[in-house]
Amino acid sequence: MQINREEIIHIAKLANLSLTDEEIDKYTNDMEEILTFANTVNNVNTDNIDELASLEENYNVFRKDEVKAFGNREELLKNAPSQEDGMFKIPKVIK
Repeated sequence: MQINREEIIHIAKLANLSLTDEEIDKYTNDMEEILTFANTVNNVNTDNIDELASLEENYNVFRKDEVKAFGNREELLKNAPSQEDGMFKIPKVIK
């Protein structure tokens, strides 16, 4: 697909951009490449291809929620800057 300098200048004005002549030439070429690629993708024959959301067959796989006892509470609480009644004590976050 062809795109010309005037279209790039128009798009730049819509975006409130001021472009140099070199930038206009560069963006004209870049836009042509993008549109050519998009056209190539649009023309790929997908008649015999199933629609896929993902190549992975697993969907929303979660591990089972299991309660596990921690063997050494005192060792864990050593890391707490503050503790109370065997639990981490944190500052109040909702007033």
